[in-house]
Amino acid sequence: MARARSGAPRRRVRAGRSSRRHSLGGVLECLHLDGPTSRTQLTELTGLTRSTIAELVQELGQLGFVEERAAPLVTGPGRPSPVVHPRPQAAVVLAVELAVASVSLATVGLGGRVLARSRLARPEDDPAALVAEIAAAAAPLLAALPDRARVVGTGVAVVGVARSQDGVVELAPNLGWRGVPLGAMLDAALGLPGWLLVGNDADLGALAEQRRGVGRGVEHLLYVSGEVGLGCGVISSGIPLRGTHGFAGEAGHMLVNPDGRPCRCGATGCWETEAGSARLLARAGLATGSAGIDELEVRAAAGEAAACAALCEVGRWLGIGIGDLVNLFDPQLVVLGSVYGRLFGWLEPSLRDGVGLRSMTAMGGAVEVVRSGLVGEAALLGAAELVFDRLLADPAGAVRRRSEPRVAGG
Repeated sequence: MARARSGAPRRRVRAGRSSRRHSLGGVLECLHLDGPTSRTQLTELTGLTRSTIAELVQELGQLGFVEERAAPLVTGPGRPSPVVHPRPQAAVVLAVELAVASVSLATVGLGGRVLARSRLARPEDDPAALVAEIAAAAAPLLAALPDRARVVGTGVAVVGVARSQDGVVELAPNLGWRGVPLGAMLDAALGLPGWLLVGNDADLGALAEQRRGVGRGVEHLLYVSGEVGLGCGVISSGIPLRGTHGFAGEAGHMLVNPDGRPCRCGATGCWETEAGSARLLARAGLATGSAGIDELEVRAAAGEAAACAALCEVGRWLGIGIGDLVNLFDPQLVVLGSVYGRLFGWLEPSLRDGVGLRSMTAMGGAVEVVRSGLVGEAALLGAAELVFDRLLADPAGAVRRRSEPRVAGG
């Protein structure tokens, strides 16, 4: 299983012509990811001098992002360094996860604190009707925000291929969507300040796990999730790998079985046709959807032969696909989220066999495969982090430019 990981990584601030902007963002990033931190610790994390840290903390306080509090009393020589706390209400993101069978929403404050959340079944297939539902569900969450809360943007995770430039969902086979301008539609319906960013759910799940889950601080990570289909997000050298248009990592539609079943994308033998949850439930003789997964868990726990056989078979195919990805990306860690995270204990034995069948021996034997630390929330929290990335790049500029055009992809 997963080995213990070290604490917060050192975040040396980049130098250059805009060094103060990057320094300000670097300090705020430390506080956003690590929580309350003393000035002394900030100097160690960023590599900046104590006087520079003092100036930057003061500026962040003037911008409203942080507040300082006295350190807890300790015995020993010297005066304890003040502790800097991020203020969650100073930067709030509306996060939306658009799955096949449901929509989840949350307001997430600076520091990753979830302020409120909501979930609703997704009966609407028509994009316009669904956007109206999302806007209606968001209204009470936004109304419940603390006084003077500052909304900095909206992040959206979708089970499909979202174009990075403008948030158009080019293809979402399991939603039946092609060329849906989701970003522009949500922007018009919500009318919120700040950025509106749309990204693939697996990409954002990988981002969340690397920042706040079991992959915290891991430089090379794969995140594999499954609902009806199957998605994969890649972190390489600590950076999300998204490609030119945001389409990288669409591993659910890579060929694993030339003699396999037709896929909704139009191809045959895609990974998700052998290892997706729809195939898992069909193999177990259960109806698709969350109720089917609930029932599968109950039957597997009781040792029912059909349920255990389905988990074994799908686990093997899941491992075969992961083995191919291990060969391609040589990750330190593979994180299984969504349905696979829930069922990890039953999938793991045959999954490891599948990884061994397909991956090169050295890499397949070295990689860890673990359950998500954010099961059920990874994509939602990743959607929030997508917006926080923009804020952390230039905190002062974000305060100045809250009224700029905001629709984009992730």
